[in-house]
Amino acid sequence: MIGSKAEIKFTGDEYAGFYSCGLTMLGSSTMQRFNSVREEDGLFEAISEDGLKLSARTAKSSVSDAYEVRTFFENASSDAVTLEMITSFLLPDIKADKVHRILSFWSAEGRVKTDDLTELNMEHSWNHMAYRVEKFGNVGSMPVRKYFPFVALEDSTEHVFTAVQLYSPASWQIELTVRKGDAVTISGGIADRDFGAWTKKISPGEKLEAPMAVVAQGSTLEEVCDKLVKAQQPAISPADEDMGITFNEYCTTWGNPDIDKLKKLADRIAGKGIKYLVMDSGWYSECGNWWEYRGDWSINGKRFPNGLKELADHIKARGMIPGIWFEFETVGYKAKQFEDAAHLIKKDGVPLTIGGARFWDMEDPYVQDYLKKSVIDRLKEDGFGYIKVDYNDTLGIGCDGEESAGENLRRKVLATQEFFRKMRKEIPELVIENCSSGGHRLEPSFMQLASQASFSDAHEIPSLPVIAANVHRVIKPQQSQIWAVLRAKDTRERIFYSLCATFLGRMGLSGDIYDLDEEQWKYLEGAIDFYGKAASIIKNGYTNRILSDVKSYNSPEGCQLVTRIFGDKLLYVFHRFGNSCSFEDYCRKNAVDLHSYTRLESYGEASCDFSAQAGIYTTLV
Repeated sequence: MIGSKAEIKFTGDEYAGFYSCGLTMLGSSTMQRFNSVREEDGLFEAISEDGLKLSARTAKSSVSDAYEVRTFFENASSDAVTLEMITSFLLPDIKADKVHRILSFWSAEGRVKTDDLTELNMEHSWNHMAYRVEKFGNVGSMPVRKYFPFVALEDSTEHVFTAVQLYSPASWQIELTVRKGDAVTISGGIADRDFGAWTKKISPGEKLEAPMAVVAQGSTLEEVCDKLVKAQQPAISPADEDMGITFNEYCTTWGNPDIDKLKKLADRIAGKGIKYLVMDSGWYSECGNWWEYRGDWSINGKRFPNGLKELADHIKARGMIPGIWFEFETVGYKAKQFEDAAHLIKKDGVPLTIGGARFWDMEDPYVQDYLKKSVIDRLKEDGFGYIKVDYNDTLGIGCDGEESAGENLRRKVLATQEFFRKMRKEIPELVIENCSSGGHRLEPSFMQLASQASFSDAHEIPSLPVIAANVHRVIKPQQSQIWAVLRAKDTRERIFYSLCATFLGRMGLSGDIYDLDEEQWKYLEGAIDFYGKAASIIKNGYTNRILSDVKSYNSPEGCQLVTRIFGDKLLYVFHRFGNSCSFEDYCRKNAVDLHSYTRLESYGEASCDFSAQAGIYTTLV
């Protein structure tokens, strides 16, 4: 059984020394306060004579071959203490020679970064005293920026991978430390005082729970990632269990929707197997650009003279569920709410302003009431069954409030998550899409509050299928909405390239769909039919293979092959990039043998660079 320990650091206590101060808070004198330490059956418990208690409970996941770690600190003493670090997990003495991390920037999510620990200078010192530390993470309210909250250690001699996914919606950190011998300790949790300006006062009788972590072991990176992903338990709407297809009109109107455009769109796609028609940004405020007026959720009467219920009713009459876009945490610089300083997040006593936007204080009852009326009541009164929740910048290291900058930030983000829960409580069938400039919130605690997520904003760039494959390692493909933006000018090869990418997750469509000719529609309808047959594999399967030659996202070269297995069925998705080779040659090159299987379905044709194909096989011989 995998068992986690825990550590904590109080302000005022001695740091470990040996050149570690500022790099790590592990090994401090705080842990010497705990004179009673017990480790048994997945429980680590440390208790001090004056009533301080630190515990970590490791338990098998009910839905996956992984282990959940929950860490608690309780102050039963007579004095307050101030924390400046608490681990969510701490796994000591792991034999490893490589570390795998997953990188992320806007429209470049999911790249695996593998480092040899010796090349990171993580060999022990000659006398086993000085610390070696590799610390990484994220600061701000976009938890997937630069890195995903994930780490995997590999022992390449024994072929053992130990991986952790951290459930932290705001600032977080993960540390690798080496001191005695070459065994590695991995730990992580809330970004500490050094890394994320975090301290928290715990008064007598108070208790703090650290963000949850999930740990798994396996013989390959894909295996441990699958175990971690399957441990996620998202709140999928009852209306969304069937893997329905979404059409989002953003890449159709580019933030300029109106009743005529949306009705035309609904009429064109009715009866085509599309479940959701989502109106994106630009439906609000009569004054202008969608970006500048976020926060003013008054209906644009020029674009929708009869309100939004007319649109929702029209979409429902065409057999689809209507959806609507909000970015409810943010206020654009031309919205009248921009000057409502009393209810906005502040830093250094003034409203925090980033790139022309300010942010509601989600802990403020006034804000909660405003958003209840503007968001939840709008959904109810007009009949929208789907909401795309966007979030397009980060709060940075922290903000003003009752506690430290880092803790104040954490509380604001937790209040946002409470609003997600409130929406579902008020509208149990509501389908929530988690979006943050695409993929900046592809983090498990946010993913568990949503039915779907925008996998990226990489809607039309060549690396779209690369990103779509990479995020298999961190989120459920069942939730990963992959966009295929179709244009009237698209060739047959381009259509195959775009639509095959959607078989790596949830099919999402956009673009000039009402301008497609009869042949282009035939290719789309073929993809919709294939997707329906692949849906159970996408939803329930195991991604056992992600093979890719791609190094540059901007100029991808080579090929990519992804295979996913469920029961006796195998789904493969194959893309060719620049300077590529045929499917048969790529399989031969990578020792992939599909000839012993029987092909049941196929779609597309990977006949040249930037083309694609997919197939479903039975694994029964």
